Amino acid sequence: MDFIPDFGSGVLTLVAFVVALSIIVAVHEFGHYIVGRWSGIHAEVFSIGFGKVLFSRTDRHGTKWQVAALPFGGYVKFLGDSGAASGKDAAALDALDVEERRRSMHGAPLWARAATVAAGPVFNFILSILIFAGVVLVSGQAVEEARVGPLKPLPADMALLEPGDVILELGGEEVGSLGDVLTVARDLPGAPLVDYRVRRDGEEIEVEAAFPLIPVVDSVTPQSAALAAGLREGDLIRAIDGAPIHAFHELRDAVEASDGEPVDLTIWRDGETLEVTLTPRRMDLPLAEGGFETRWLIGITGGLFFEPETEPVGLWAATKYGANQVVFIIRSSLSGLYHMITGAISTCNLQGPLGIAETSGAAASQGLDSFIWFIAVLSTAVGLLNLFPIPVLDGGHLVFHAYEAVAGQPPSDRALKVFMSVGLTLLLSLMLFALMNDIFC
Repeated sequence: MDFIPDFGSGVLTLVAFVVALSIIVAVHEFGHYIVGRWSGIHAEVFSIGFGKVLFSRTDRHGTKWQVAALPFGGYVKFLGDSGAASGKDAAALDALDVEERRRSMHGAPLWARAATVAAGPVFNFILSILIFAGVVLVSGQAVEEARVGPLKPLPADMALLEPGDVILELGGEEVGSLGDVLTVARDLPGAPLVDYRVRRDGEEIEVEAAFPLIPVVDSVTPQSAALAAGLREGDLIRAIDGAPIHAFHELRDAVEASDGEPVDLTIWRDGETLEVTLTPRRMDLPLAEGGFETRWLIGITGGLFFEPETEPVGLWAATKYGANQVVFIIRSSLSGLYHMITGAISTCNLQGPLGIAETSGAAASQGLDSFIWFIAVLSTAVGLLNLFPIPVLDGGHLVFHAYEAVAGQPPSDRALKVFMSVGLTLLLSLMLFALMNDIFC
């Protein structure tokens, strides 16, 4: 069964998937729970997982907290709910007095119900913002001037700059910031050595050093040709199909020119030279300005031969960065869905549980920081999915609440049952389609 992930260990894949999903579900359901409690709605059960209960305890508020055997989701059961899907238990509601009915989900005021439903996705977005912001707070941001930080582990025969150097000129072009270095480097032809003018120990000197954007692997994309071929962070690609390369854009251009045919890479890794053959894959990439571009990719990102020197980031700037990341993911996801519906990009971009599990394992195998970043991305996706106006999802419930606000009364129980059946059918169909993508794409 070649659709089962073949990297690392199947145990790592499963554990990473369960951990990521459990964290995201716990935060989502806690949003429902805590806002419901603040709104006067009593939660009877808070469950991580479904099926047989493995562990439980009841708190002083009368809520039973439990962990169940099937760790692929979770739920909050409020007073008056018929089950995990928050359906109405009419008999139980009729047995409640006025005060108790107010503490049920279906007897609470409209504002309380709407706030409780919306809180799940909102808490997912908050989790993502906090993670993205936390990453920036820990790692800092590059200083404005192009100041060289720690050098990456590279072959001893490569001429490099020194930590602390401030780049003033690159290839004859004046640069004032790290962004200028990146812009100029993308326009320069690749070469073993490039002219630099740097400020070192208070003096300006001319030096020759390696091309700044060398073809070194900064990260490996999950479900990519590079991951399948065993490429790792820190690998330096010295040649493609026997032709030496010195700049990352030379690698990118050669892969694009391959038109999907296998390419041979010569790699330097920890003092050893390796030969790797891989086949580029056609991928749809979101653009910052909206829309997508389709390119042949092997699934790596590149970077400078040094780590830029960083400085601390303030709490507000980090939070703003986190919020911008969430907005970008939401915009890219909605744009991707639109382009899939219109046929502009392949529907294979829609992942199912196997694809998400594989990505979880790949992120975990690349380190804790990569895995945490993946959790933030997936949390945003889960929050967005739950806001879709499909009955049984939070977005569907919010549509019913909006109808009630306009019409003055909720849809009839019979209509709700029909809508819920249609919504469940749509959701299961979508999940089946995504699963087929995992298997056949």
